[in-house]
Amino acid sequence: MLVAERHKKIITIVDEKGSIRVSELSQIFNVTEETIRRDLEKLETEGKLQRSHGGAVSVKQEGQVELPYFEREIRNVKEKMAVAEEAIHHVSINDRIILDASTTAWYMAKRLPDIPLTVITNSMKVIMELSTREKVTVISSGGTLMSRSLSFVGPLAMETIEPYHVNKAFISCQGIHNERGISDSNEMQSFVKKKMIEIADEVYLLADYTKFGVQALSRIAPLETIHYMITDSKTDQAYIRSLQELNIEVICL
Repeated sequence: MLVAERHKKIITIVDEKGSIRVSELSQIFNVTEETIRRDLEKLETEGKLQRSHGGAVSVKQEGQVELPYFEREIRNVKEKMAVAEEAIHHVSINDRIILDASTTAWYMAKRLPDIPLTVITNSMKVIMELSTREKVTVISSGGTLMSRSLSFVGPLAMETIEPYHVNKAFISCQGIHNERGISDSNEMQSFVKKKMIEIADEVYLLADYTKFGVQALSRIAPLETIHYMITDSKTDQAYIRSLQELNIEVICL
């Protein structure tokens, strides 16, 4: 098979599946994984797809639909883990915090020490991760289960969150835009995140560089509701300055 033909078929497969791993493509085309990585690098420079940790994801789905959890897990892993690691430094003993159902929040939960904390979340992954921590009290929102994101949403989730008051909310999103504010690809998720912001004294937005300049489907809240932004070093300085002008403390790793 000619290289150009293989590239065309790779794009088709990635767009159809949403994401795929290097190992799978290697088997499909009967070439080495190193060859596939070179293919993906070239296709990414052409804007045909986006490389991720161990694979590739479709650029057509970005910000439009909620991706399955296993697909989000392989996207921008290095950046998300760095952001999550920094977020942990902002958690203190006896804090009451709320975590959303983002993969960054899950990475954060994986690294939270076993200290006296109360954690409210709508994420099954976060609940399972914290279930072994003896000193951490976990409160689940309940609600309607979304299998694609392994999270609870809907009226019950929002009603469960409503009566609580937390010191800090740690949330992520699909889009950050100067005029649009922060947004998500799923309307139900955006409603829950908005409620999380409302019950928190301080709001930490956890986002890697790919989220900036994006307007996803459903608006969560204006940028003015955010107190701290934790992002990675690839984020454009123009975006950082615009956030700082809104008195948002930006922590760029």
